[in-house]
Amino acid sequence: MAAPGEHDLQRMLASLDVEQRPGLFTFVSGEHAVLKSRAHATINETEGPTYIVTVDDAISAGAQVDFVGVWLTLSVWSSLTSIGLTAAFSTALAAAGVPCNVLAGYHHDHLIVPADQADE
Repeated sequence: MAAPGEHDLQRMLASLDVEQRPGLFTFVSGEHAVLKSRAHATINETEGPTYIVTVDDAISAGAQVDFVGVWLTLSVWSSLTSIGLTAAFSTALAAAGVPCNVLAGYHHDHLIVPADQADE
């Protein structure tokens, strides 16, 4: 059974739009009780949890801010089993010199890119 969502790369690219989530975001590593409840995403790693939070929340919690980025969402509903979308946008971003951290949700792919390169 194929996972729901779009599978055809050409249709995905033709209908692709990017939406920017309001705010500036950062990655915080380690146990932070306050940030755990405010995290927009959590990744559990061997070294401990990583929280993606707003820069304001990180500063309020006394966490170190090493990176300031914007959260971009690809509006196309790509299937979890689709092939090529990540390669297409990561290749384009690499060619433009834009670093990118990717998160996949059930409905959309999300990109965290440096705030000063968001318009690129």
